[in-house]
Amino acid sequence: MTSATHSTLFPQVPDSADAVLDGLDPEQREVALALQGPVCVLAGAGTGKTRAITHRIAYGVRAGIIQPTSVLAVTFTNRAAGEMRGRLRQLGAGGVQARTFHSAALRQLQYFWPKAVGGELPRLLERKVQLVAEAAARCGIRLDRNELRDVTSEIEWAKVTQTVPADYPAVVAKSQRDAPRDPAEISQVYAMYEQLKRDRTVIDFEDVLLLTVGILQDRHDIADHVRRQYQYFVVDEYQDVSPLQQRLLDLWLGDRDNLCVVGDASQTIYSFTGATPDHLLNFRTRHPRATVVKLVRDYRSTPQVVHLANGLLGQARGRAAEHRLELVSQRERGPEPAYTEYADEPAEAEGTARRIRDLIAAGVPAGEIAVLYRVNSQSEVYEQALADAGVPYQLRGAERFFERAEVREAGVALRGAARAGGNDSLLDDAQGLPAEVRAVLSTKGWRSEPPAGSGAVRDRWESLAALVRLAEDFEQARPGATLSDLVAELDERAAAQHAPTVQGVTLASLHSAKGLEWDAVFLVGLTEGMMPITYAKTDEQIEEERRLLYVGVTRARFHLSLSWSLARSPGGRAGRRPSRFLNGLRPGSASPGSRGAAGGSGGIERPAAVRRKQRGPALCRVCGRTLTDAGEMKLMRCDDCPSDMDEALYERLRDWRAARAREISQPAYCVFTDKTLMAIAEAVPGSEGELAGIPGVGARKLGRFGAAVLDICAGGDGLEGPAEADEGM
Repeated sequence: MTSATHSTLFPQVPDSADAVLDGLDPEQREVALALQGPVCVLAGAGTGKTRAITHRIAYGVRAGIIQPTSVLAVTFTNRAAGEMRGRLRQLGAGGVQARTFHSAALRQLQYFWPKAVGGELPRLLERKVQLVAEAAARCGIRLDRNELRDVTSEIEWAKVTQTVPADYPAVVAKSQRDAPRDPAEISQVYAMYEQLKRDRTVIDFEDVLLLTVGILQDRHDIADHVRRQYQYFVVDEYQDVSPLQQRLLDLWLGDRDNLCVVGDASQTIYSFTGATPDHLLNFRTRHPRATVVKLVRDYRSTPQVVHLANGLLGQARGRAAEHRLELVSQRERGPEPAYTEYADEPAEAEGTARRIRDLIAAGVPAGEIAVLYRVNSQSEVYEQALADAGVPYQLRGAERFFERAEVREAGVALRGAARAGGNDSLLDDAQGLPAEVRAVLSTKGWRSEPPAGSGAVRDRWESLAALVRLAEDFEQARPGATLSDLVAELDERAAAQHAPTVQGVTLASLHSAKGLEWDAVFLVGLTEGMMPITYAKTDEQIEEERRLLYVGVTRARFHLSLSWSLARSPGGRAGRRPSRFLNGLRPGSASPGSRGAAGGSGGIERPAAVRRKQRGPALCRVCGRTLTDAGEMKLMRCDDCPSDMDEALYERLRDWRAARAREISQPAYCVFTDKTLMAIAEAVPGSEGELAGIPGVGARKLGRFGAAVLDICAGGDGLEGPAEADEGM
């Protein structure tokens, strides 16, 4: 293939139906050839399920067995539907409808509404939160912004599980679901919300499915019309189907059985939205003559990653675990997964950042690396560590920590309290900086105990709790620090994080990583209470947490790192334990239910403890006090000790850094942080050796920027000795 149009970006359309089958493995080929009757494809992570089902449709179309307009393929995201349509076009099967459940239902509803009901379809409510807020107010129930989001999500869950307002409290009790408010109150708000929609002739997203179901149930002529149009159905990610979506699918099918479903019960991680693997697990019972094909050849991950994934599910319990797939890697061998135990959370973040920097230096693109964690509030310490290491990053599925609404509100409140000083009555009984912060943040929703369950309220609490922990760490590093000092520290951290979004290392929660993959994945914070999360109480909730970790493991193609920390902050009590899900898998751990260990402690790195034993205390070069703050250690002096910095040199360095950052299209902190520039302007190095001795420079940055920095320090403009080309950034 020499033509650009025959490249992987523009593949040549197969010239025949048989050519569509070329390149499929035996199981994928079996899927493609199973064109009649019910088909269930059990597809493990990385096994090419989308390839199998798109080639199945394309083969049927190209062979003249299936008319493209008679196929309806449904999935759960617009991205997945778009990808499916693109692949089908490349295979010469244009004209096939590939849509989300909601998109397909909305098209049918718009078409049939005038005939079924008359008039125009009611307006679709784009944001139901405002109407839920009004419903709560009419019920005399006050909800703050985060409670409002959680109650709205709860109403959505009730509708997709076909639970009416009156039945909601009983269903919640039976399912052991953690409701964000008193179930009786939510039932009231739910009922009022439905009444307000009727009064204003509007419908919401879930109504699209409910109304389509209602029309197809009541109007047999319309149902027959739809069934004449669509003869073949394909459902991707079938483990995520809700009861309402299954009801709609049944009505589309009628008494026919040309249905192909694809899924993996071991990747069911969205039960809180109403998803259930029961329909996938019961498929053979409902369709005794179904063709069942298992895809277990993993083309994504190395044998080492796959071995860990299989071992993780090997310990699972429950019905989904009985149907787990044993993956078989099709790739060459790679490195063993790395298990690392750190002394505390900052050490874990710093160690992770160092390893990422090493991978980038070795040629792994930053965009092919991800750091995955359980909750979004864990991102801040990794944002800071990557910024300090000069590694670009991007957040997926969450705002940057300092851009979150609750963090901005907390900053305003803390700044106001700092300005008021002793005149703020809120601080009258607060002794010490952490107590002052807790007092101020208590007005924004922080409490000593976390709220029950998950959702926006819990996310808000986690963000505020992260600020409280930061205050505790700050006081430990700087005894006697004031609220004003903390506010200045927060401002400095926020400024460092406000750089434009860049193509860099991905920071993401495990939930938002579903469907994605990277060359290198770092799974961090794997301690009891975080994985599984504290509020996972029932056996099924615990098993869903295990599946969530499994999804994280199977995102990695080649490099996989798993880590945890024994304490929250430096010097804290080392009372944490690694996640129970790693028992029997990580070196030196006991298998579940066993008395002995799986082996010695070899294989688990403990870099933080070793490093701290070897390194002496950092002392201020002015007053001799021991330094603990990272910024002070870069300067090698206390913040409040006199500075002999060359101000003019500092400004020239800043101007050079800004120009260099624009040139390489990266944030300024990726060149050097403000603290490092200050340290350079104070030391005014005259040689590479002196420059290399400044914390924050390092061998890599010395090679890239050292000549220019030394030229500026010598009075030049930094144009001498251009930095070497960027690699892997």
